[in-house]
Amino acid sequence: MRNKYLNIFVIILLFSSVAGVFAGPKNKYGLSAATELLIPVGSKATALAGSNMATVTGLEAIYWNPSGLSSLSGKTGEAMFSNQIYIADIGVNYFAGAYQMPNVGTFALSLKALNFGDIEITTVGSPNGTGEVYSPTFLITGLSYARDMTDRISFGTTAKIIYNKITSETATGLAFDFGLNYKVTGSGLSFGVALMNLGPSMTFTGQDLEQFYQPNGTISGTPSEPRMTELADFELPTALSLGLSYDFRLDKTNSLLVHGTFQNNSFSTDDYNLGLEYSYNKLVYLRAGYQITDDPYDQRVFTGGSFGAGFNYNASASFNIGFDYAYRVTENFDANQYFTILLGF
Repeated sequence: MRNKYLNIFVIILLFSSVAGVFAGPKNKYGLSAATELLIPVGSKATALAGSNMATVTGLEAIYWNPSGLSSLSGKTGEAMFSNQIYIADIGVNYFAGAYQMPNVGTFALSLKALNFGDIEITTVGSPNGTGEVYSPTFLITGLSYARDMTDRISFGTTAKIIYNKITSETATGLAFDFGLNYKVTGSGLSFGVALMNLGPSMTFTGQDLEQFYQPNGTISGTPSEPRMTELADFELPTALSLGLSYDFRLDKTNSLLVHGTFQNNSFSTDDYNLGLEYSYNKLVYLRAGYQITDDPYDQRVFTGGSFGAGFNYNASASFNIGFDYAYRVTENFDANQYFTILLGF
């Protein structure tokens, strides 16, 4: 027993050390690449302000703590679709599917796509628009794997390909997530640790960055030569999360879960997330969360409260359907609303 606890402590310490090495400098707040990686996925954890990373399960766990993917709502698989309108009317669609292979683990594929709509092209000569439009492309595709190492410990990881395109300029990146979960048998207590968005920097390149100049010191009419503008690279928003949850089993049908998570962010202030989740007979769920930052002058869009509700119906022994909703408060924009449909089979 002591060896098991020692192993967990060593793993958590290793995660912390890796995060300290690769996390970006704090003096570069708001300057990370691929900030779409930070847009939450799924209504359950969003309603809880991300505080349940120690107990999150199924496909929703891919974003918060991939170790939770080892536990699906269905016997062999799960499918999830989530939609939200982000700030500035940006649409965020997310789809994921998972399949559990006995004695091997759970594999999942995921896709997050942002929809900005059509944006009018303006230039110095045509500040009111040229009559042309463009639509940025922001995609994140992921391949995840998770497995129960023992009856108490689960581990998961995700490899993500990030693709950004703005007019003719593109940037491609690779990121990895790692998660670990530990359940104290018979006590209702769970611990979780996750290291997210670990990977190399990203840089935009493209033909619009190429300009032509006549070489210095040459006579008039000399052919122009191309010059490529090199853009600075930007680091990914690495984060380390530590979570703790406790299940107060009130009786056979009523349960109250208390969640808490600390998240160390490389390009913003750190977060303290708290949440409460009430469930009736694992059928109806009510959720509320609150996010606190450690900087009173933090000007991020999302801080404060969130809440939501969910419904899970077991249609048969091999099929269930769930619907979840979340409402997230913002400071200067319209509040975000999340809608998620989950199918277990």
